[in-house]
Amino acid sequence: MSSAAGEYPVITHNLEASRFETRVQGWLCRCDYRLVDGVMHLVHTEVAPAIEGRGIAARLVQAALDHATATGLKVQPRCSYVRVYMRRHPQTQSLLA
Repeated sequence: MSSAAGEYPVITHNLEASRFETRVQGWLCRCDYRLVDGVMHLVHTEVAPAIEGRGIAARLVQAALDHATATGLKVQPRCSYVRVYMRRHPQTQSLLA
C-alpha cells in the first residue's frame, strides 16, 4: 500500500479493525473509530514519528470523514488530532454529533 517518495499513500477502510489505514515505508498508520448509535467516534490517529509531517494523518482523517459523509454518520472527535483537523477545516463542522 505504500508508495514511492512524493506519492500519496492509498488509504483503506479496515472494517474488521474499525480503522482507516495505510502503510508507509513499512509503518502502519491508522485512524481508529468506534460506531455508537450512528455516531463515528474517532478515537485515535497514529503515524510513526519517523514519517510524520507528510500529511498522512490528515489523509487518514479525511478518509474517515468522507466515509461518515457517504454513509450518513455523524462524528464525535475523541482524538486531539481529529479535533484540531476539524477546527481547521470548517466544511467538516456539519458532521459533528
